[in-house]
Amino acid sequence: MQKLRIPAELLQRPSTAAEAGPSASHGSPPPSCSECGDRGIVLRDGRAYRCKCMQIKAWHNRLRSAHLTPHLSRHTFASFDLRYYSRHRYDELTGTTYYEAARRCLEACKQFVNQYVQGEAPRGLFIFGPVGSGKTFLAAAVANALTAMHQEVLFVVVPDLLDEIRATYDRRPEVESPTEQELLTTARDAPVLILDDLGAHNYTEWTRNKIFSLINYRLIHDLPAIITSNLDLKQLEEYLGERTTSRLLQLCRSYHLPVEQDIRYILSREGRR
Repeated sequence: MQKLRIPAELLQRPSTAAEAGPSASHGSPPPSCSECGDRGIVLRDGRAYRCKCMQIKAWHNRLRSAHLTPHLSRHTFASFDLRYYSRHRYDELTGTTYYEAARRCLEACKQFVNQYVQGEAPRGLFIFGPVGSGKTFLAAAVANALTAMHQEVLFVVVPDLLDEIRATYDRRPEVESPTEQELLTTARDAPVLILDDLGAHNYTEWTRNKIFSLINYRLIHDLPAIITSNLDLKQLEEYLGERTTSRLLQLCRSYHLPVEQDIRYILSREGRR
C-alpha cells in the first residue's frame, strides 16, 4: 500500500503577502518568497522552474475549495495517534479492542484514498463513535491526503450545510449569494463528499428530505462519500428514517471508532489542540 504523506512545507500557512502575490506599488513590503521574489518562477542555469511557493499556494487554494479550515488542514494519517485507544477494553460491536477497531478504521481511510487516486471507485465510509473519538480527524485526514494528490473533495459539516440552505429562504433577491439549488448541487456533484457530524439534530421532514436526496443522489451516481456520526445506524434511523439509512448502508462500509475518554479533553489537559 502506498504510504501517504503530505510535505511538511505544505502544512505551513502562507503569509498574506504570499497569497496576494507580487505587489505592483512602490514601497511595498519585501517579497514573502526569497527564492522567486513572489514571481512564481526560479531561474537556474538559464532554465525556468516553478517555485515551490506556488505549490504551497495551490495547496491552500485546494483547501479553501474543499472548505477545510486551518485547524482541519493540519490533520494527517501520520498524526493520528493510536495511543488514545485502549488495547485492553473490548468493543462489543466489533469484538476487538478499541485499539484494533481504531487501527482498522485508519487503514480503511488510507485504503479509500489509495483506491480513489488509482482510479478505482471505492465504497464510501460511515465512521461512527462517541464525541471526541477522532471521527472528524480521520475525515479531515482523508480530505488532506486527497487534496495533496490534486483530487477534488468537499468537506461539509451537516448542521452548517442545513443552516446555509435555510438562510437562502430569507435573503432578498438582490443579494448575491448561493441559492439552495447551487448549494445542493455542489454537495451532490463533488467528486468526493465528506459529511461530518450527521448526528442527533432537530430533524424536520424538510431536513430529512434534503439529506435523503443528497445520499440517494450519490448512491445512484456512484459518487463516494465519507460520513461521520455520533450515532450508529440503528439510532440514526430514528432521526432520518429507514429509507435514508438503507441507502447509507449501500453507499458506505461502517466502522466503529470507540474511545474511553474524549480525546479533545485529553489534549486540552496536555496543553495541545
